[in-house]
Amino acid sequence: MREHPTKEKGDLGVLKAQLDLYEQGYKLLIPATEHAPFDLVAYKDGRFIRIQVKYKSVDKTGAITVHFRSCWADKNGLHMPDVNKDEIDLYCIYCPETDECCYLKPKDFKKSVTLRVDTPKNNQSCNIRYFSDYRRVP
Repeated sequence: MREHPTKEKGDLGVLKAQLDLYEQGYKLLIPATEHAPFDLVAYKDGRFIRIQVKYKSVDKTGAITVHFRSCWADKNGLHMPDVNKDEIDLYCIYCPETDECCYLKPKDFKKSVTLRVDTPKNNQSCNIRYFSDYRRVP
């Protein structure tokens, strides 16, 4: 059987998101297709939330950058269109280094966002978004 490391990382991210959302009191619904713009739906207090899950590792600067786009390759090359932010309510980012998830509303950002996991080496404190500040579903 051929291994697919990217698919395995994605599957792990979805499983971690499901556990984290369950621990926050959400009921979970799983799409019957892999072709939906979201990976799962969470339900709580009469509200449904469409969630796209991303597995993102910390880079050498101690941060995670999330691009609001999808990516796939076919015989015509690599495709990276922007996501339709009307089809996704939240991005759930799973970080394997911290074994935690954070939650972002894509409509609150432009094309990408950078979240600090580690404290900046220059001790900058202004205009910093920390991964830990987004741990709960808004």
